Amino acid sequence: MAELPEDPLFGGSTSWHSSPPSRSWCVYAYTWARSLHTTTLIMTIYWGQNSYGATSSVTANYQQPISHYCQDDTINVLPVAFVYEFFGTGGMPVLNLANTCNPTDNATFPGTDLADCSALAADIEYCQSKGKIVTISLGGYGASVGFTDDAQAQTFAQTIWNLFLGGSSTIRPLGSAVLDGVDLDIEGGGSTGYAAFVTEIRSLASGAGKPYYITAAPQCPFPDANLGSVIDQVGFDAIYVQFYDNSCALPNYNVVSDWNFGQWDIWAQQTSPNPNVKIYIGAPASSTAAGSGYVSVADLSNIAVQMRKSFPSFGGVMLWDASQAYANNRYDLAIKQALSATGSTGFTYPACSAAAYVSGQVYTAGEEVSYQGYIWEAAYWTNAVPTSGSSNGWSAISACAGSPTAPITTTSTNSSPTPTTTGTVNCSGVAAWQTNVVYTAGNKVTYGGYLWTAKWWTENNIPGDPSGDWTNDGAC
Repeated sequence: MAELPEDPLFGGSTSWHSSPPSRSWCVYAYTWARSLHTTTLIMTIYWGQNSYGATSSVTANYQQPISHYCQDDTINVLPVAFVYEFFGTGGMPVLNLANTCNPTDNATFPGTDLADCSALAADIEYCQSKGKIVTISLGGYGASVGFTDDAQAQTFAQTIWNLFLGGSSTIRPLGSAVLDGVDLDIEGGGSTGYAAFVTEIRSLASGAGKPYYITAAPQCPFPDANLGSVIDQVGFDAIYVQFYDNSCALPNYNVVSDWNFGQWDIWAQQTSPNPNVKIYIGAPASSTAAGSGYVSVADLSNIAVQMRKSFPSFGGVMLWDASQAYANNRYDLAIKQALSATGSTGFTYPACSAAAYVSGQVYTAGEEVSYQGYIWEAAYWTNAVPTSGSSNGWSAISACAGSPTAPITTTSTNSSPTPTTTGTVNCSGVAAWQTNVVYTAGNKVTYGGYLWTAKWWTENNIPGDPSGDWTNDGAC
């Protein structure tokens, strides 16, 4: 059994937002929590897909054996990607590790399309001997995944346990290597069965002699279309949020209405069944690693350090993928050095330095308030209560502690929308504004306690935002 890594994925638990997990999970969480204040933050890098090779013919930079990426202390966690088909030939999953091992170029187990990658066992075990966590990642973009019901998911969990984790089977795709957990990169197929899958893996691991970890890699829009309900139901140890290929991507960090790490932190603190779950900034390791979302080493370092100082759930950085990071002048090393410079993983809450929120007051873009343990910034004109919802005009920019400064009341409209009528208007029977609904000229909605009329065709532009798509008809 490999030694416990020096760097924790998550903290120990003393209270739970729902029913507690298995005893062994709590024990391992506590074991790692004891070193939280003396260790550095985590660097997770996916390995297995040779992302660099998909966009370049420079074979010298193609994906190397996994042990190549375990030669120093930079990388802490390596999800092996991917099991990209759950039920292939013979009902067995299909593993594809690109140029390293795949069902086309390598032998497969009889009656299946499951590649025999047992030659990788020594490399994986070498990484584990260096304190790395090596997990099996399920899914990926375009994968053939999903379950019909909970029973099928539970059976599949037993299959994964026996093939890759602590179970036993005559078929072991990675030979003698016993991986350290499961990662869910589910980008299609819905959410059915995944909570049951995770629960079954936890149950199987409850009597094991080593810790097993479960992570997920949702897209940054909250909640995630496939995993949103799943992470609400069962405890995960780490969430690798993909802050790329979406409007909430890293290049939009300075756009208050787009960057939503605070929303993920609020989920971690208030909703996650594991209140000590860690949230990671997922990033492309080079400009060719994703369709969009790549930022320079300096920019990602600055963003990561700021999130580390602002939110208690911040756990580190996840990169896609190892081949891209190494080809891009060791992008991973530069980011890890920036994280390490911030010190231990203990968190000190910043003071609630912004003025206290005043109910009903109008705030304009850029104004900050303190409310319920967070500092919030207004993305545009709003008189709504600050919450983690994406349509109320507020974004949580930092957790905070202590008493906020005295509230500041103002009557200035500062170019914010002003009602075209005075007094109270009748909003009876008028539906509330909704995202992803097309409105045309003359359509009426309610939002923020006001009646609004669309000036022209509009979709996803919030009443009162800078687009000017709506006329404020007055308070309801």
